[in-house]
Amino acid sequence: MADSLLYDVTDGLATITLNRPEAYNSLDTELKVALRDTLREAGADPAVRAVLLTATGKAFCTGQDLKEHVGSLRAAREAGGGNALSTVSEHYNPIVRAITEMPKPVVAGVNGVAAGAGFGFALAADYRVAADTSSFTTAFAGVGLTSDSGMSWTLPRLIGPSRAMDLLLFPRSITAQEALELGILNQVVPAEELAGAALAVARKLAAGPTVAYAALKEAVAFGAGRSLADALEKEDELQTRAGASEDHATAVAAFVAKEKPAFRGR
Repeated sequence: MADSLLYDVTDGLATITLNRPEAYNSLDTELKVALRDTLREAGADPAVRAVLLTATGKAFCTGQDLKEHVGSLRAAREAGGGNALSTVSEHYNPIVRAITEMPKPVVAGVNGVAAGAGFGFALAADYRVAADTSSFTTAFAGVGLTSDSGMSWTLPRLIGPSRAMDLLLFPRSITAQEALELGILNQVVPAEELAGAALAVARKLAAGPTVAYAALKEAVAFGAGRSLADALEKEDELQTRAGASEDHATAVAAFVAKEKPAFRGR
């Protein structure tokens, strides 16, 4: 495991922490590879029932490490037109897919600035808790780039195409409160309470009906851009799967007995 990424699994919760505070958790190759591979590991680990993605220091993630990117641009020029942004296919796309396709919920605990791909990774999560001192910016157009890290798909779905285009065409820093009002965030808490609040949400999900959560993620993703008839058919398929789970049987029995169910994630 790279020093720039911390990983812990406790009681079904995997906590993944970006750990380049001196660089505002900007994404160099080492961190991108570690994040991609660790997300895949968490997704495949049956002991993990939820994931908390957060960071150390003053920033959540400020996107691509531009100092490293300058070197990539130079190397591409010297190679006669190589792809200086191969990181999109090698790192960003796999990271976003690992978050969104993981059959378990992902919580983003946003402790500070989330910019560019950092903002994109937060948007890819299933639930977002942010400190009241955090801020968000798309950043891409400001450096002559289009969106990546899934933002062309996630942002319009959360706030609508018109507002998404406004933030993409005119990159600016928006506050946590504005992000909450736009529908980007689920919770905003005082900065000193962020760690505890995000952990509480993630722990609750880690103790929940994992099979049902996986089906919910799949249903919502499938329904984007599909017809109602297709969505209904998918719901039928997924409900059959969830209905056959041990957790469903446990919850029904607990309801009849007027007890609180103890989900086991299967």
